[in-house]
Amino acid sequence: MEREVKFSLVFRDMWQSAGKYVPRVDQLVKVAPAIIEMGCFARVETNGGGFEQVNLLFGENPNRAVREWTKPFHEAGIQTHMLDRALNGLRMSPVPADVRKLFYKVKHAQGTDITRTFCGLNDVRNIIPSIGYAHEAGMISQCSLCITFSPIHTVEYYVNMARQLIEAGADEICIKDMAGIGRPVSLGKIVAGIKKIKNIPIQYHSHAGPGFNMASILEVCQAGCDYIDVGMEPLSWGTGHADLISVQAMLKDAGFKVPEINMEAYMKVRSMIQEFMDDFLGLYISPKNRLMNSLLIAPGLPGGMMGSLMADLETNLESINKYKAKRNLPFMTQDELLIKLFNEVAYVWPRVGYPPLVTPFSQYVKNLAMMNVMAMEKGKERWGMIADDIWDMILGKAGRLPGKLAPEIIEKAEREGRKFFDGNPQDNYPDQLEKYRKMMLEKQWDKGQDDEELFEYAMHPAQYEAIRAEDEKKTSWQM
Repeated sequence: MEREVKFSLVFRDMWQSAGKYVPRVDQLVKVAPAIIEMGCFARVETNGGGFEQVNLLFGENPNRAVREWTKPFHEAGIQTHMLDRALNGLRMSPVPADVRKLFYKVKHAQGTDITRTFCGLNDVRNIIPSIGYAHEAGMISQCSLCITFSPIHTVEYYVNMARQLIEAGADEICIKDMAGIGRPVSLGKIVAGIKKIKNIPIQYHSHAGPGFNMASILEVCQAGCDYIDVGMEPLSWGTGHADLISVQAMLKDAGFKVPEINMEAYMKVRSMIQEFMDDFLGLYISPKNRLMNSLLIAPGLPGGMMGSLMADLETNLESINKYKAKRNLPFMTQDELLIKLFNEVAYVWPRVGYPPLVTPFSQYVKNLAMMNVMAMEKGKERWGMIADDIWDMILGKAGRLPGKLAPEIIEKAEREGRKFFDGNPQDNYPDQLEKYRKMMLEKQWDKGQDDEELFEYAMHPAQYEAIRAEDEKKTSWQM
């Protein structure tokens, strides 16, 4: 009998991996019926990660966006899943436990079925509370293993991590290969190892950039994987995901039972994605992000951050060349800077404890490497500038690092009087929900349906205040 493999469209991540943007709510509502009409998706990724911050930047309330976006899928019997950064919730910085708990209640009420929780350090202490929050809210808890490639991130490391999460009550496991650098055979062994522990649903998420992921998809499916995340043109491949059509054809040939695709509907969705890009989102998508690049294998940087990296390079290159111009030194090209950055990431990463290169820690490692390159190009020493959030990672405030810190980093911390922390990371961030309730009462702001406005304020305080101020300006002008 053919074993069935189901597909999930990672619509949010397609945009974020290409250029850190998502469509507006009117565009999301427009494309949803055509995605449903394609008839091949058991699941659709709808929100999480940068989704809500981008809505806020548009001046749109994310709560409305999530409700309107999930509704048609719910009605069609397609499950929706969101991304949850565990200790960090939906943002780049840690979130109090009471806000994390409300997060689940709100998102389930808004129509999200599955929460995909990951910790950027693979610290199960940060993930396990989310299992309870999900179950209490009536959601499926899918816990993630953030895949990277290093001497300590072995098959045994990941199978043991999955065992701890399954014992803690995880309903599903996600193999989150955020940089696409998981080696295919090893990934197959991880899936097989998890299935020996328990026949639990496994979903594989990967990015196409380094070129491994089609082979990886075949390996994980042969080992027992149940769901595959796919993208679609014109936002597949490159820093994005393997394309639906290619994955379907490959798995069908390998003897798996896979859903058929309504190609008329596919072309509608494909056309709408291009239309949204042409509207204005395409202005933020570097053409280079459409390409696969084997240079990404060595630094292991994830597809989700490559969109912003190319823009950062241009700014930093300008700064370096201004310095060189004043000293009559040869100018540097963008390619030269990129290779220097990748080499520095390879130098920095093991010395700061091998954090999996996923948000926010991929940004921290990349930023630290970039600051080192900038300093050295200007005749200064490495490690001169380490931002506070990077120090929090190094000191253990965000969780336990998988590897050991280099002596030079420990010595710098001690020299600067910084204290290491080995307790529960959540203890560093006390509850704050009552503070936000009180502030909303004072401002006479409605907490919203299912407390969703309260949640939004507590999760993104500065951005939420900005959108409320803009709304009040509009109301005042209209009066």
